[in-house]
Amino acid sequence: MTEVRETPIPGCVVVGFHRAHDDRGSFERAYSADELAEVGHGFWIVQANVATTTRAGTVRGLHYQLAPYGEQKLVRCVRGAVFDVAVDLREGSPARGRWFGIELTPENGLAILIPRGCAHGYLSLLPDSQMVYFSDAAYWPAAERVLAAEHEETGIVWPIPVVESSAKDAAASRTDRPEWSGY
Repeated sequence: MTEVRETPIPGCVVVGFHRAHDDRGSFERAYSADELAEVGHGFWIVQANVATTTRAGTVRGLHYQLAPYGEQKLVRCVRGAVFDVAVDLREGSPARGRWFGIELTPENGLAILIPRGCAHGYLSLLPDSQMVYFSDAAYWPAAERVLAAEHEETGIVWPIPVVESSAKDAAASRTDRPEWSGY
C-alpha cells in the first residue's frame, strides 16, 4: 500500500510505495493511479521523462509552467541521489514562497508529488544520478518559467554547493520576484 507524508506545502506530498523483498531482490510500484487516488492524490500520466545528471553538484530547475499549462509531477530517483525541491508559487496559498526539500535515492524508494503552481528542481548529490518524472500534462515550452535555484527570497539551503546548471537556469534572476504561476 502507498504511504503518503504531508509537507509544509499543501498538495506536495512524499510518497512511499510498498517494497517487497525476496532472494531475487525487490519489487515495488513506481506509480499507481488507484493507490494515489485512495489517499487523495491521484492523477493520470500523460508524459513520462527520464533525466540523467552526470556530475554531482548540478542543479536542474527550478522549473514551472504558467496556468493553464501547469503540470502535476510525481518524481523519483532511480540511480544515485538527489536533493529534490518544490517552491510554492500559487496565489492565495498559505505556503506561497516557501520551499520543501528531501533527499531521494533508490534505496529510500521515496517519490515526491509536486502540485501545479509549484516550481520544481533538484541538485544531484552523486555522479550519474537518474530521475524519472511522471506528469499529468504535456510540456509547453512557451509557458515554462525558471526560478533561480539560489533565489534570494526562497532561501533554499542546498546540502552541497551548486557547481553547474544549464545556461537557461543560470540566467534566471536571483533577485527578481518570480512570475506567479496563476494557480
